[in-house]
Amino acid sequence: MSNDFRILVVEDDRSVSNLITTTLRINGYDYISAASGNEAVSLCASHRPDMILLDLGLPDIDGIEVIQTIRSWSSAVIIIISARSEDRDKITALDAGADDYLTKPFSVDELLARIRAAQRRISYLSGRNEESPVFINGDLSIDYTSNIVRISENEIHLTAIEYRLLTLLAANVGKVLTHSYLIDRIWGSGIESDIVSLRVYMTSLRKKLRTSETQEDMIRTHIGIGYQMIRI
Repeated sequence: MSNDFRILVVEDDRSVSNLITTTLRINGYDYISAASGNEAVSLCASHRPDMILLDLGLPDIDGIEVIQTIRSWSSAVIIIISARSEDRDKITALDAGADDYLTKPFSVDELLARIRAAQRRISYLSGRNEESPVFINGDLSIDYTSNIVRISENEIHLTAIEYRLLTLLAANVGKVLTHSYLIDRIWGSGIESDIVSLRVYMTSLRKKLRTSETQEDMIRTHIGIGYQMIRI
């Protein structure tokens, strides 16, 4: 872990804030904390954290507004930690620019796992000085120059839409992409019926990516929300 990696904790409930910050401190993370949305935006601008753990129910402004404000100039990973558990709340947050969503009450071990997963994504992206022509994740490789996809060195054949879905997921590895985001990027519309088409293409794509050598499914389904490629 890099010594300059910093996490901003935004939580107005003192007991929850203490739980999170104590967990971070015990595990060697550098952190700063805020108890309101406006304070969070100010600290994010002045300290430039790599990651933000954000509650949505803040005393001054809603967490969605905080996401939108920060996203206008920052690419920090935003993980929501909220008591709002409805799918529409998760979708709204993810579409606003959040990267992940954890529902209260949460497990400390799960929180740390989400943080580590986000760190791996940050390290992967920051370690590339320029866009690589080949994307590699476990047994999967995508050669962008030739549009060839391989699993364990074996070429697999994808339709144009399957290939676009795969490259979208690969470009956002570790991030949950909502149905509406994927539909808009693939078909250019948010028509509800397109969700059926999306599911059909995603099912086909996952079958083609799954081989006897590839036991782990790298595409995770978030029911009612969207899909996520896991860094293997």
